[in-house]
Amino acid sequence: MSSKLSFIFISILFSIPFFHFSQVKSYNDVIEKELQKKVIEYTSETNFIKSQSFYLKKDWDSTLIYSMKQLSTNTNKEIADYCHFFRGTSFCEKKIYKEAKKELAQISNQFAFYPQARIFLAGASLESREFENARYYYENTLKLPQIEKQPYSLSKIYEGLGTTYIFLKIYDKAEENLIKNLKIKEKESNKDDLFNAYNTIANLYYEQYKDQQAIPYFEKAYALSKEVKDFSKKATATQNMSVVEENRGNYKKALALRKESIRWKDSLNNQNKIWAVADFEKKFAVAQKTKQIKVLEVENQLKNSQRNWLFFSAISLLFLLTAGVYFYAQKVKNAKIILLQKNKLDELNATKDQLFSIVSHDLRSSVNALKTSNSKLSATLESKNYDELNQLIIQNSGIANGAYSLLDNLLHWALLQTKQLYFHKESVHLFSIVKQIEYNYKPLLLDKSIVFENSVSKNCFIFVDLDSLKIVLRNLLDNAIKFSNENGKISFFTQENNPGFCQLVIEDTGLGMDENTIKEILKDSELLAKKSDSETIGTGLGMQLCKQMVKKNGGTIQIESKLHKGTKIMLTFPKTEENG
Repeated sequence: MSSKLSFIFISILFSIPFFHFSQVKSYNDVIEKELQKKVIEYTSETNFIKSQSFYLKKDWDSTLIYSMKQLSTNTNKEIADYCHFFRGTSFCEKKIYKEAKKELAQISNQFAFYPQARIFLAGASLESREFENARYYYENTLKLPQIEKQPYSLSKIYEGLGTTYIFLKIYDKAEENLIKNLKIKEKESNKDDLFNAYNTIANLYYEQYKDQQAIPYFEKAYALSKEVKDFSKKATATQNMSVVEENRGNYKKALALRKESIRWKDSLNNQNKIWAVADFEKKFAVAQKTKQIKVLEVENQLKNSQRNWLFFSAISLLFLLTAGVYFYAQKVKNAKIILLQKNKLDELNATKDQLFSIVSHDLRSSVNALKTSNSKLSATLESKNYDELNQLIIQNSGIANGAYSLLDNLLHWALLQTKQLYFHKESVHLFSIVKQIEYNYKPLLLDKSIVFENSVSKNCFIFVDLDSLKIVLRNLLDNAIKFSNENGKISFFTQENNPGFCQLVIEDTGLGMDENTIKEILKDSELLAKKSDSETIGTGLGMQLCKQMVKKNGGTIQIESKLHKGTKIMLTFPKTEENG
């Protein structure tokens, strides 16, 4: 068994949803009906009614707020159990497992959904890597008499126990529980859960090097992935099958499956970008409220300090002088801190305003150019001048691609600044990625008659995040094309300067740049890139993204260039250990 298979197994296993009951319609129906009864029974408990309403809407933050308000004044044990249940499941959904365990542990065994609460508690322990605690909770929940009448809860226990035993390396018990889970899943119609069951069993066997037992389950998971809508499951299934085919020696089919996996990952990333922007807006609003609260707290602290100063000044003249000196020093210190923070904030606001101004200008210019070109396109269409029509279509495509690249770079830059961009390092075949980037930019290369040479070593495997590597290479190739003359040449090749690292060189025969421009580009604080005549040509976000993403991948970036003699950019990335 290869090390690649082992890595895929771990990443898949941690992605399995152990306790998301919200996926099951019957469970939702049961709890919704029960909550409707409780709302009628406790009509005077306003906070309880609000917390259950937000719980059903899956608004976890509001659920936490109103359930806490209810608990602060509550004396009813049944309502307390519901509030702890709401809070425990909300913390699980927000992946705050430590707090989730505290809340779920307080639920009494008389609670209507006590078995489900214990399964959530076991799942939170498993996610916290407390495997012995997870096993204890799952096994004790399995002994509850009502569990036998709840197939879905029984299935989740078997699935959780099986997964726990995998981490404890007790493989015979893991297999026993996962097979029981699979039998229940096969009787149900939930394809997502069945996919997880197949995939977990396959990985269990692969972990034990039982390839012949694992492969049929990987194949079942792959077949089922074509019927589910979850992009991550599709990507997982195709990636697993590509490794299986690679181990069989069927490299052509393995490559096709790997490409399919990459397409699904790209689709998932596009979906995640939309969610990330929405989440960012929500977090920004919360941050504004938090900031206002902190300002009020600071004001209260200042008022308290003044009261304390007045109180202690009456004790003695000596203490008054001492306190006066102390508070004066603190005030000076706070004033300096506030001034530094204000200057930093002003600088950030200036950078933001400058960025928005240039982005707006670039987008307006692109849209205006597209509008003008479309007018010419309409006139040319009427005159049936097909040669000019073709040129205008190519021009429109270039304008649209430029605007798209600007917006794409802006989104990635914003995600990086707010630390929301997900990095997942894996072994990457560098030659294949460069080949893929070359294919994406083939039309632009042909339009300027630029020769592209891919001399990257086919034996070079680097350990990086694939998505960020593509962003870096796309930006650098786009710049090389943009600043190259017609009939130029762009080369990608590798150099072996360090046994533990791979150096990728991107060389072009374009306009080049002087030493001052190189220094400005490599400055961490430099945001804009300019021509020698000081005319702003872009936001410089592309190079900022490249520098930050190369750094996050444990690499380095260097630039060598001379005016009118081309540019050479050297990227250094750590090799995959097995190829190091």
